[in-house]
Amino acid sequence: MSELPAYDPYEAKSSFLKDHKEAVTALCVAVLTAVLTVASFPPYQAPAFAYVCLVPGIFWAYLNPPLKVFALTMGLAQAVAWTVILGWLHHVSWFGLFLLGPFVGVWVGLWYVAAWWVMPRMLGKATPVRLAGLLGLAGAWVVVEWTRYWLLSGFPWLPLAASQWERPSILQVASFTGSGGVSFVLVSANIGFAAYAHRLFREGESGLKKRSQEFFLALFLLLACLCIHIRETFGRNRTTLPLGHIALVQPAIPQEVKWNPARGADIARVLQDTTLAAAASRPDLIVWPESTTPWAVRGDDRMKLFVGSLAAKARAPMLLGSDSIENLGKPDERWYNAAFVMTAAGELTLPGYAKRKLVPFGEYIPFRALLGWITKFVPIGGDFTPGASDAPLVVTLRQGAVGFGVLICYEDVYSDLAVASVKSGADVLAVLSNDAWFGTTGGEAYQHAASSVLRAVETRRPVIRCGNEGWSGWIDEFGGIRGVVAHDDGGIYFRGAATFPVTCDARWVGRHSFYVDHGDWFVGVSACLAAFAALLVGLGGIVPQAADTSANAGE
Repeated sequence: MSELPAYDPYEAKSSFLKDHKEAVTALCVAVLTAVLTVASFPPYQAPAFAYVCLVPGIFWAYLNPPLKVFALTMGLAQAVAWTVILGWLHHVSWFGLFLLGPFVGVWVGLWYVAAWWVMPRMLGKATPVRLAGLLGLAGAWVVVEWTRYWLLSGFPWLPLAASQWERPSILQVASFTGSGGVSFVLVSANIGFAAYAHRLFREGESGLKKRSQEFFLALFLLLACLCIHIRETFGRNRTTLPLGHIALVQPAIPQEVKWNPARGADIARVLQDTTLAAAASRPDLIVWPESTTPWAVRGDDRMKLFVGSLAAKARAPMLLGSDSIENLGKPDERWYNAAFVMTAAGELTLPGYAKRKLVPFGEYIPFRALLGWITKFVPIGGDFTPGASDAPLVVTLRQGAVGFGVLICYEDVYSDLAVASVKSGADVLAVLSNDAWFGTTGGEAYQHAASSVLRAVETRRPVIRCGNEGWSGWIDEFGGIRGVVAHDDGGIYFRGAATFPVTCDARWVGRHSFYVDHGDWFVGVSACLAAFAALLVGLGGIVPQAADTSANAGE
């Protein structure tokens, strides 16, 4: 009787990989993509991953895998990644998390279908065609991000550019293009790295022939960003003007307490203690976060009197977030999420500012005729009314009258709102927020702060942020984080206050950035690049396997 062959575990492993090569590849690409995507964004301090988070999918697209497998894998990877990125939503709604996370992920993942179509068609093509493919794909990414401004009533949370919120050197192009220009450069870098990797490991070239023109174009774009940074920030110390000392108060009112009328007196005591502690530093302005007061400062005379007397004791004007009620008790009663200036003499400056962009299912129920059975997670009956004015609130500081363009809650996520405020005369953007809704895990406060950094660069206006429990601080016109309200242990989630000497750059006083004047022109350019690349790359079809795919083929 013949002997059975000996079992070789290495041969068995090799056989398994060969038989399941497609599934193993898909799994590896999906895991790498999800991990790198999540790690690219705050609160993780790994912004370098944003330059390679798309590389696994792009490299795989070069190999021309089946579309169904590729699209399903990349869509699933992005769905998982965005569910993790938006994990803080579970503090408000698990249903919302598992609806919004995968939806945003799949929407972003649609870009990979374009990559699947373009990448194999770039093999063996002349340099201009390959570079057009890179620019077209980068443009397509910008267009996909832009569509999120109106998708599901608008949720442009964390564009790829936000991953670089602590790296001002690459952000300065946003003053011309908006945040889309930064995303464009990052996607180009990803394509450049993937092209270089394919040249090294798949095309069999050696020596100087390993060069990748796509990589060098991406490097050129990165260097262009650095040059803009040097030009914009060079000599800024000679043009710095002091605006005044601004105190940011974090009352850290828990959400279960905030909406309980029986705890109103306790909240008032916290506000008084933290505000008077901040006043000890003799600030020129004291700032409170969104909806700070337990009762509406416009609509409740007792609350108005309390805040006025507190401002008088502090001997400083106050910029505060509070609800506002018009026509109280009448059939046309209206509620606003608002902000006001209380003078040091205790006078409330009207009309104040009313939030323009409301949170669906938080401040109003969209399509109420159909979805009226759904309750808001903000426990106030009825819908809030959106504001219509973008006029700044004016406060007199050391350098004279300063216009504060207010953005409440997540309004700083929308660049058009910040632009409108600047066009209306805002010298400084003031973001009043209450990120305590979403807990202290998941990094929502840091992700939200990243949006403020982008708005500062786009509009060339300093930004002050004041949150109920963090992130609070101030950001200069170039996206530099100049001060953060932090505990002795470095944490941002605590009750307290801090005062900062806020400055502005004289070169931008009364002057608009290119982006403020021209808006989202770069989105149109990106769409044209995508369309032109699709036409140019598509004319040649896919290069057969036997064709020359060297770096110089077709040149």
